[in-house]
Amino acid sequence: MQSFLFNILKYSLYLWALLPLRVLYVLSDLLYFPLYYVMGYRKKVVRRNLKNSFPEKSEKERRTIEKQFYHHFCDYVVETIKLMHISDREMKRRFRFTNSEVIHELASDGKSIFLMMGHYCNWEWVPSITRWVPDQLLMAQIYRPLSNKAADKFFLKLRSRFGSVGIAKNDTLRDIIRYRKAGKQMMIGFIADQTPSKNNLHYWTTFLNQDTPCLTGAEKIARKIDAHVYFLDVQKVKRGYYEATFREIAVNSPETAEFEITEKYMRMMEETILRAPQYWLWTHKRWKHNRTTQN
Repeated sequence: MQSFLFNILKYSLYLWALLPLRVLYVLSDLLYFPLYYVMGYRKKVVRRNLKNSFPEKSEKERRTIEKQFYHHFCDYVVETIKLMHISDREMKRRFRFTNSEVIHELASDGKSIFLMMGHYCNWEWVPSITRWVPDQLLMAQIYRPLSNKAADKFFLKLRSRFGSVGIAKNDTLRDIIRYRKAGKQMMIGFIADQTPSKNNLHYWTTFLNQDTPCLTGAEKIARKIDAHVYFLDVQKVKRGYYEATFREIAVNSPETAEFEITEKYMRMMEETILRAPQYWLWTHKRWKHNRTTQN
């Protein structure tokens, strides 16, 4: 029954995806009111996160960021739906990579390239990077499988829309080694601003004014396989248009100190958020762990 209902939803969304984005943005505007004022989707979590992250701001300033976030979140939803029916040409026009020549240069030495990023702007559009980088690079994205198999299959296919492949989180190192043995040079995207599981609280830092545990998997694998590591700094230019810039974190990963890569990523991610906080995903419970009680 669950799969049947999801299939109905999927085909309904496909019909919506046939509409131009300017029409979908009208839908986004209509969605904002019930999501924010009626349902109050995770509003308590958002307010707590904003209050703890920006204690220096007034309540009015935080409420402004809050409302801007929900407006953007609605845009993110309809933009993700549009992935089901958008041309390569339109996507390349709407999501630009400003210095893709960096990746062309890095690809010449045969090493893998890790892109560390966050839930910022529209991360679902990032896989369109395959239209900007050398053909020899196999683009992969690390993802957490959904419990609903039909939904998991749908989103995996959607995120592979531009030729990338998905690697389940628990299979990351194994699949990377498998692709390397097959002679594939990889570029792998890690969304690393999430909260680690309770058993993986290995490194803490101050992030947005809070004691924060960090995901360290990308760093560990990068140092193990000698991958180049870059941060993908994304900006929203205007509604429906984004620009991403590659910023170096480490080009000689094995020579970095432990947690150096992770710390650099966290600082860059924080800098991006502070520039325009309304585009980060504030609905996540990122600060549910406490360093003093982790054991």
